[in-house]
Parts: sequence; structure tokens; C-alpha cells
Amino acid sequence: MTRTVRSPTDHVVVVGAGLAGLATALHLLGAGRRVTVVERDPTPGGRAGRLDLAHGEGSFRLDTGPTVITMPELIEEALAAVGEKIGDRLEMVDLHPAYHARFADGSAIDVHTDPGAMEQEIREKVSAADAEGYRRLRAWLTELYRVQMATFIDANFDSPLDVLSPDLARLGALGGFGRLGPRIGKYLHDERLRRIFSFQALYAGVPPARALAAYAVIAYMDTIAGVSFPMGGVRALPQALADAAADAGAEFRYGTTVTGLERAGGRVRGLRTVATDDPTADGDRLDADAVVLSCDLPAAYALIGRTPRRAVPTRWSPSAYVWHAGVPAGTGLGHHTISFGDAWASTFDEIITEGRLMSDPSLLVTHPTATDPSLAPAGHELVSVLAPSPNTEVAPMDWARIGPRYRDELRAVLAGRGIELGEPVAEHVITPDDWSALGLAAGTPFSAAHTFSQTGPFRAGNLVRGEGNVVLAGCGTTPGVGVPTVLVSGKLAAARITG
Repeated sequence: MTRTVRSPTDHVVVVGAGLAGLATALHLLGAGRRVTVVERDPTPGGRAGRLDLAHGEGSFRLDTGPTVITMPELIEEALAAVGEKIGDRLEMVDLHPAYHARFADGSAIDVHTDPGAMEQEIREKVSAADAEGYRRLRAWLTELYRVQMATFIDANFDSPLDVLSPDLARLGALGGFGRLGPRIGKYLHDERLRRIFSFQALYAGVPPARALAAYAVIAYMDTIAGVSFPMGGVRALPQALADAAADAGAEFRYGTTVTGLERAGGRVRGLRTVATDDPTADGDRLDADAVVLSCDLPAAYALIGRTPRRAVPTRWSPSAYVWHAGVPAGTGLGHHTISFGDAWASTFDEIITEGRLMSDPSLLVTHPTATDPSLAPAGHELVSVLAPSPNTEVAPMDWARIGPRYRDELRAVLAGRGIELGEPVAEHVITPDDWSALGLAAGTPFSAAHTFSQTGPFRAGNLVRGEGNVVLAGCGTTPGVGVPTVLVSGKLAAARITG
């Protein structure tokens, strides 16, 4: 039987109102617990943050974290815990196509989640053989997801032995323990298509050539399950979850930082808190029967007072340099454009191993006003350019000096590839140093990499030995990085308390 927190668990304090913490709160409320959520920021969201850039009488309303939503049924599941539906809180728009992929040779391929549309796209722009390969790849990805979801993603682990099941053998038979890049190559011959269905491994912090094939499940979420966008921006998602939790009885304490845990009798009995904007003032004490820490993993361990020992040191994912710009209307971009450079394998070596910026960058260009024009003042558009970069542990860089020059370099690269953004009227840059300033380990928003030793039962557990009533949630723990998985993480954390 899976381990759970011993009673009493009537009042649970959740630290952090990111997506994991909010999902935890909703599932706890649905199980009849009293919930208090403590958040250092004035609004919910965590990594799914928000920032408004003023311009004239309006503003550019940008998302500083995720730019789209996959697997919305997991949002539905969290809201259903308190008797609500996603349509009660959010207006979701499906993106067709999910991505526009552009390549160094000037070619372009649209990425459709509809099987017929994608097969036709490949047949027309690549070859009939790869269209047939896509059909087989789609079937493999679907089966891979089916085998992994219940047993390896939506599951709590107490021991590596917990994965010993018929699904483990099925995953092995599907080639899940091989390498992602070569596995995709078994279905697709065209190098451009191989990139489209394997670049997602970077979200897991591992190059496609070395990532486990099991992580093709991320490509399933992106290219098969579908991609959607909430009107009002991704910021609307955490706000909707927080509003649903508040209406179901949760108490939210925004602008409040937890400074320590108070123990007695082998349990945490209370939390010490201060106002985030005035940490020198007298703080408060908050009683708790159980605690869920959904903050970044090192921050959670700092509150606990120790870091569990691991056989191998934690390896952190690459980071991201993000340039947000408000520009005059007329870019002609779709919601998502992936601009691939000519280089591929060397790109991953540069940012992960060598600690250098990409010499021939592949970039994600997000244009949310293509779907929701209200996110920018009239006559303008909002564009964000994400460039994968080394994290601060691999390569400490002087981003105050490098950042502005790198922005100019990326603009020039995109212009050379036919993507003209116009002269910005408002802009904001986020560097690895900025992620560090937010308290994110190694200056990366993607947390611990999904290497074999940091996957499944080998990833940092959501129960810490010796802490009888403290549970972890978020992308650093089970099951991992990404909007779908952190929502699952919240559900799993709640299950540790409710059984």
C-alpha cells in the first residue's frame, strides 16, 4: 500500500500557488480538507507568471511561463474535485495548427494534431513514405502514452520496485528504454520531421539523441493530444484554479513568505510567515496538521532543513533566455513558430555540455495575439522569443552585459530567416540570472533534468523520510516538468494526505 501522511490531516497548508499547489488545494478540498494556501507573490501562478507592460492607454499582457496548454482533461480533473467544469472558468481555444515549423533551407511544415491534416501535410511537403511513417509513429506514441500514464506518470512511488508491473514489460517492448532520436528515426526519414517530433526532449533537459524514448510521451501531448490557449493568456489558468479553490472554501494568503517550519512530536505543527514586501516586520504563525511544499525543490529542502542524500548529484535542465516584445501589428505570424537553425546535435552540446550560447540557434517564437488580440493595445502585437541557454550552474554568465547584445543577435537571426518583428515599443527580457533571482535552482525554469537517475521512482520523491506530515509537489518531484505533469503532481501530493 502506498504510504500516506498519518492523521490528523484536517487542516493542510499549501506553500505556493503555482499550478502544482493549486491542483493540490483543489484535490484536498474535494476530499473534505480545510486548506490554506500561502503565496509570496500578490497573484497566483508561480512559474506560470504574468507581467503587464504599459503602452499609451493600454498594456501588453504577457505570460512569463508556459505559452500553451496541453492535456486540458487534467485541468478538468482538478476542477471536478470541487464540482466545477473547465467551461465554468476558462474559454479554451484549440490551436490549428499547433505549430508552424520553419527550417534553415527555407522550407516550412505546419504541425497538425488532426491525423488526416498532418498526414496530408507530410505527403505534400515531404514524401508518401514519411506520411506512412507518421501513421505508424502516431500509433506508437498513442500506445506509449497509454502504457505510461497510469503506471509511471499518474502514480506515487515508495520504491523502485513499485514500477515492476506488466506495463514495465510493455514499455520495454515498445522500445521505451532505447534512445528517443534513433527511435523517431525508425518511423521518419526526413530530418525536419525528426526534429519536429523530438525537440520536446529539451523540455525534459536531455538532448533527443540521449533522451529515453519513453519521453516521446511529451511529443504525444504536443502533437497528438492537442494544444490549446486560454483566452486572457495562460495567466487565466492559475487564476481560474485559484478562484475555484477560494469559492470551495480555501483561504489564500498572498504576499506572504514562509520563513520556517515549527515541529513537535515528529510532525510539523506550524509555519512561520512574514509579509513578502516587509520581511523585517513581525511575522505570524500558521497552525497546520499537514504541509504541502510546492515551491522549487531546493527552497522546499531549505524549509525542511536538510537535503535528502542522492547517489548522484542533481543535474539541472538547461535554462531559457526569453525576450518579450510589444511590436506594431503586421508580423503575419501564427500563434507558435519554431525556427530551426541548420545545426542540431551541436546545439544541444553547446548549451548542455559546453556551457555556450547557441551558435546557430533554434528558437520558439510565440505570438499570443494571433489568438487573443486583447493581450496588446490596438494596432500592436505581442511576441515572445525563447532561446534555450546554459543554466547558471553549467555556465555562470554576465547576463547584465550579454543580455542586450543577445537580444539584438536573436532579432538579426530571425530577420535573416524572414521573420521581421518590427521595432519594439515595449519589451522585457528574462535571463537565467532572473530565474535565479526568483529562487529557481541553477537559474532554470525547467527544474531537474529527466535523466534516467531522475525519472520515475528515481526522481526526488514527494515524501521526505523523517518528515511525518510534509509532502512535496511541483516540477522537481514526481512526475516531472511541464503543465500536465505538475497538475498530476498536485493530485499525487493530495493523495499522500487523503489516501
